[in-house]
Amino acid sequence: MTDIHSQKPPVPFGPVDLDSGWEQVPGGADGVEQKMLSGALDEPAQVGVRTRLIRFRAGTVANDVFVHDYWEEVYLIDGHLNVGGDDFHAPSYACRPPGTPHGPFASPEGCVFFEIQYYV
Repeated sequence: MTDIHSQKPPVPFGPVDLDSGWEQVPGGADGVEQKMLSGALDEPAQVGVRTRLIRFRAGTVANDVFVHDYWEEVYLIDGHLNVGGDDFHAPSYACRPPGTPHGPFASPEGCVFFEIQYYV
């Protein structure tokens, strides 16, 4: 049996610096950035869980449609996000089971969302 703390150790309450620590999402469109909060997702091994913030800079367009083999839950904290032609404003939530197509994305004014991705 896997120890849950080996996949995602405890993180105590503390401030989150929203001004620094952002990095380009690997393979993502220009203007899509992530700030890792905890955990890790090992896609080749299909294990793990990660929690992160995603930020779309104002004017960002990501034309790809994504389909992946893990669960994904997204809570739009701030801003406006267009997903596949549908507009969403904060606060909004989505749960995407494995195999759910999602995209393309655009955010004319920019947005920030909280994302949890995990294998079951």
